[in-house]
Amino acid sequence: MGHVRFIDIAATSAAVSSTSGRKAKIELLADALRRLGPEEITAGAAFLAGELRQRQTGVGYAGLRDLPPPAAEASLTVAGVDAAIAEIAVVAGAGSQARRRELIGALFGAATADEQRLLVGLFGGELRQGAQAGLLAEAVASAAAVPVTAVRRALLLCGDLKQVAVAALTGGAPALAEISLRVGTPLSPMLASSAPDVGAALLATGTPAVIDTKLDGIRIQVHRSGDDVAIFSRSLDDITARLPGVVEAVRALPLREAVLDGEAMALGADGRPRPFQETVTKGVTLVPYFFDLLHLDGTDLLDEPGRVRWAALADAVPGELAVGRSTAETEEEAAAVFAAALAAGQEGVVVKSPDAAYDVGRRGAAWVKVKPRHTLDLVVLAVEWGNGRRKGWLSNLHLGARDPSTGEFVMLGKTFKGLTDELLRWQTERFKELAVSDDGWVVRVRPEQVVEIAFDGVQTSPRYPGGVALRFARVLRYRDDKRAAEADTIDAVRALHVA
Repeated sequence: MGHVRFIDIAATSAAVSSTSGRKAKIELLADALRRLGPEEITAGAAFLAGELRQRQTGVGYAGLRDLPPPAAEASLTVAGVDAAIAEIAVVAGAGSQARRRELIGALFGAATADEQRLLVGLFGGELRQGAQAGLLAEAVASAAAVPVTAVRRALLLCGDLKQVAVAALTGGAPALAEISLRVGTPLSPMLASSAPDVGAALLATGTPAVIDTKLDGIRIQVHRSGDDVAIFSRSLDDITARLPGVVEAVRALPLREAVLDGEAMALGADGRPRPFQETVTKGVTLVPYFFDLLHLDGTDLLDEPGRVRWAALADAVPGELAVGRSTAETEEEAAAVFAAALAAGQEGVVVKSPDAAYDVGRRGAAWVKVKPRHTLDLVVLAVEWGNGRRKGWLSNLHLGARDPSTGEFVMLGKTFKGLTDELLRWQTERFKELAVSDDGWVVRVRPEQVVEIAFDGVQTSPRYPGGVALRFARVLRYRDDKRAAEADTIDAVRALHVA
């Protein structure tokens, strides 16, 4: 065991990408995990998951431009690469850029072509999107000969694949069982799937269903132990310092220990919700609204059905800090709740099954969000060449609305969301035909192609000439049946902007 060569990890990674069967991929990963020595598991598991052990390295694509030629012979070990990256990650102070470049040069100079390819992917972060993390949970289970359910649960509770791999491979099932919810350690939040209307949502959850108001805020997970309060974002970043109002509200609750799930939101003087982007600006006081309780005074509630958790929440948290909640037996009742939520300026509703446990980190059918979907027909003004997996394709679209007063188009933002491989291929050919200039990064095109875009709202934006931008824009489809002159106007976009 131990002293696994980095070239073996690179070979496994390449083999996994070129193998199509799920089982075969898992076995390749498990085989690599079995060969790691105890002190290499943390770094080796991270590399196999397409990640670095270090959260921040200070190295982006720009830092990987002028790389030395690859080495002819493989000499790097897993531990050696990890140590080199750790050194790069802590470079700071005067001359740090030159020092970082020197260290990157040394690491890449010692790497073969295959190893360089893996390193670029690890630093660039584009290996993380793969299903690799999901496969890796199964590979850890196979390598450690433990049930995959035990690995998944441990992974969701501590959120750290590396820690789970070390526990499983060195201590087996008993070590995994010791990983439990820890107050102060964030866990992946349960997510809601989407439905186009409340009827479809009720088909997924069953009836009676509980219907929560969907707030346009930021998702927060609040951990309290005594006077210590920690607040985590949806992506598990610690945002405690940014939310003093939430800390204060949670400290005042009559409980000793708790993990709460909710939203933090800015309110206007009139008590109505303010737009999402004010929630993320400085100097605005945010108010918490809770909709779930995962732990209370020493008892984990994750596996209890919703109705049990929510009854405990109602006892622990005063009404003004709870999300608006009602029960619906029929589609008519649900539709009335949805209409009332929109009328109150909220974003929509989340329909929930009262029988379901808190499904950490999963987007299941137990919670289903329903929002009114906005769509616009916009014109593509330019496209950016993709990088990472999309290298060689025209990917990121610059979107414009028509300004009827000038006949010109006003840029509203960019998106590469919603593009299938088929659309990427199609649009690359199409925009090459419409291209008027290409600086190697942005291709300007004749404003002729109409695209239908879905988005969650319109927000004020100093970045764009129209003063507004789309929130979470994504491509639905190209409209070859529409001419640019029929695209939506900037006035229509501004009308959707609720100040």
